[in-house]
Amino acid sequence: MKKVISFDLDGTLVDARYGDMVWNHGIPEEYAKAYGMTFDDARAYIRTQYESVGDGDILWYEIRHWLTRFSLDVAADELLARYESFIRLMPDAAEVLGYLHDRYTLVIASNAARIFVEKELECTGIARFFSYIVSATTDYGMIKKEEGFFRKLCADIGITSGEMVHIGDHPVFDHDVPSGLGIESYHINGHCPETDPRQTITGLKDLLGVL
Repeated sequence: MKKVISFDLDGTLVDARYGDMVWNHGIPEEYAKAYGMTFDDARAYIRTQYESVGDGDILWYEIRHWLTRFSLDVAADELLARYESFIRLMPDAAEVLGYLHDRYTLVIASNAARIFVEKELECTGIARFFSYIVSATTDYGMIKKEEGFFRKLCADIGITSGEMVHIGDHPVFDHDVPSGLGIESYHINGHCPETDPRQTITGLKDLLGVL
C-alpha cells in the first residue's frame, strides 16, 4: 500500500524558469558587470564553468560556491530575491496537491539547495501540503543520483521503498534511481515520447489517474 508521495520541486511543482533566471541570467549579468564583458560572452563563459562540474556534483547546486568562485560581490539572498517574480507553480500543481494531501503523506525531495527551496515555497504558499521537505544537497549532503539518498529518505519517514511513489522531471535522478530501489516512480515529461521506456506522465494531473 502506498503511503507517501514524494515530489521533485523545480520543473515538477514549480516552473524551472526561476532557477534559469538566477543561474543563467543573474549570475552572468553580475559577471559581465564585474569584468567588463558583454552579457552574451559572460553567459557563455559561465555555462562552460557549470558544465565543467556537471549536475552529478554537489557543487553544481551550491550558489554560494559559484559566487565565491567568480568573486562576485552579490549575496545569494539578494540574487534569489531579485528574480522571485518568476516563481510560478506548474499547471494543476495546487489542485493536485490539495487532492493528494488528504490521502497521502506528501514530501518534497529536491536537489536544489535549501535557500532555493525555501524561497520557492515562500512565494508559492505550498509548504502547507508537505509533511517533509528535504534538500538532498543541503540536508543530506547528497544528490538524488545516489540510491543512498532515497534509502535515507524512506528511513527518516519510517517507510519501506514499496510504500513510496516519487515524481520528478529528471529521467535518472527522479525515475531510474528510485525505481531501482523499488519505489514506484514517474518521469514527468511534457513531450512524453512513445518510445520512452520509463513510466512517464505528461503533467501533474495525469498522476491522479495512475495512483
